[in-house]
Amino acid sequence: MEARTLEEFQQYTPRTGTRSVKWDLIEDFYQDKDVLPMWVADMDFKTPQAVTDALTSRVEHGIFGYTIPDQDVKESITGWLHDRHGWETETDWITFSPGVIPSLHMIIQSLTEIGDNVLIQTPVYPPFYSVVKDHGRHIVKNPLLHKEDRYEIDFEDFENKIKDNQVTMFILCNPHNPVGRVWTKQELEEMSRICRKHGVKIAADEIHADLILPPNKHIPIASLSEETNQQTVTCLSPTKTFNLAGLQASYVITANKEDKKKLDKHFKNQGMMMLNTLGITAMEAAYTHGSDWVDALTEVLKEHRDYVIQRLENETGSVRALPIEGTYLLWLDCSQMGLSQTELKKFMQKEARVGLNDGASFGEEGRGFMRLNLAAPMSTLEEGVTRIIKAVQTFEQS
Repeated sequence: MEARTLEEFQQYTPRTGTRSVKWDLIEDFYQDKDVLPMWVADMDFKTPQAVTDALTSRVEHGIFGYTIPDQDVKESITGWLHDRHGWETETDWITFSPGVIPSLHMIIQSLTEIGDNVLIQTPVYPPFYSVVKDHGRHIVKNPLLHKEDRYEIDFEDFENKIKDNQVTMFILCNPHNPVGRVWTKQELEEMSRICRKHGVKIAADEIHADLILPPNKHIPIASLSEETNQQTVTCLSPTKTFNLAGLQASYVITANKEDKKKLDKHFKNQGMMMLNTLGITAMEAAYTHGSDWVDALTEVLKEHRDYVIQRLENETGSVRALPIEGTYLLWLDCSQMGLSQTELKKFMQKEARVGLNDGASFGEEGRGFMRLNLAAPMSTLEEGVTRIIKAVQTFEQS
């Protein structure tokens, strides 16, 4: 890693006054302007310079009319998926969307029916619940097995839940938010095999696919085989990878022609077939020039993960961080503190004065946990971890 790149990730850039959800709404959320926000899943790192340069050049043009994502933009996507993940895709498989969650809403509505049962693996990203329930479908849960420092899939329960509930769609989260697992090829193959056996379509949320901590490797589930490719709809975006969430640029990969036709029709009916001009510009620049930056980023995130794990292990007896394999979202096990979830949330906010995600928001299985965002300069991360440790030490001594 070049020293210049490392320094780039440790440079503190104030975000207050930019209408930042994370930084400008602190007092609204916590009634305390001194709470340190470490929750929203965006990074406190600047996007790559190549992206900034591309955006600056486009802005200087001064005209922002209707803009199409042309063949060059599409080939930047397929090129990235090939080079980064070894996945051969075609440009006519791409459907553009303002975000992964809007895409999941469209997928549920276009590829399932009212009353259908949809499988999710809990604890999981909170919108997974609403994208199912909001459209008259029913949630079937396959809870992940928490085994010390690692979560695993209960495959027997996975298949039984699909069979017993006549599940029609499975929403996969890979890497899994919030537990940080990067599913192995063997795990993906078994999930795919069971889904094919029972005629279950797979909606894969792989938005964190590029944020893989060494030496782990992301495998798109659709890349396993042609059969799996035909049963899978994959949601992707450069927004998490390159810190572009405010530009709302996302896409869906669908190889199955009939499924894509249904999906495109639903997007069209909702008026959601066009991206904004700057989102298109940023996407192409990121995918064309951002590979080395992502390599550096994942090394930094690995260092940050290890730093938090070690400090909590060495300095507290009742809070530990799981060794995540992907994402920049660290899953903190606070269950040994013996607090109710309401008490735990209040403790982190009032005593530690850090803003974390409530583990219970990811499902019942998240009780006793909190989620912490690692993607900040070390100075910010150190301040947040020190606040947590001091508060926990005081609690343990009381």
